[in-house]
Amino acid sequence: MNKDIVNDKSIMNDGIVKDGMAIQEAGMEVRARAQGVSTLRLSLVRGYYLLDFAMLGIYAWSTMFVRAGEWTQLDGVAFSFWAAISLLGGLGLRYPLAMLPLLFLQFLYKSTWLLAVALPMWLAGNAEPVRQMTGDMIFALVLLAAIMPWRYAFEQFVSKPAEPLRGRA
Repeated sequence: MNKDIVNDKSIMNDGIVKDGMAIQEAGMEVRARAQGVSTLRLSLVRGYYLLDFAMLGIYAWSTMFVRAGEWTQLDGVAFSFWAAISLLGGLGLRYPLAMLPLLFLQFLYKSTWLLAVALPMWLAGNAEPVRQMTGDMIFALVLLAAIMPWRYAFEQFVSKPAEPLRGRA
């Protein structure tokens, strides 16, 4: 980011510059606002990443290190996946917009699970084994849908021209 922009008095009045030094985080928030993402939305997205980092991280990592006995292959994959998501959530705290694909991944896998696993069990009258997880997944989907900066995401990941297949010569 251009130092002249960061040292601008209007930005200083917004509390983004402290003691004449640009706070790196502030530069990202200025860019986010310029791209149509409000500070509130950015904070909500960061809050979700914090949940991933802390709550999912505690659950996944403690289970992985405290578990007695062998893992089934699928349980091992699932907990490794959740542990990785928790670590990437830490990056999302610092780079919330750049890490939006992580939220897309979560939105898609939760939706897929609900449609492919939970819904057939509910329709077959066998909902009890998935009742708690169904509620958790629906809650997370509603939360993700509410905090996602959809317009920004569409502009950055759908309507923006694709990167070339080869680097420039």
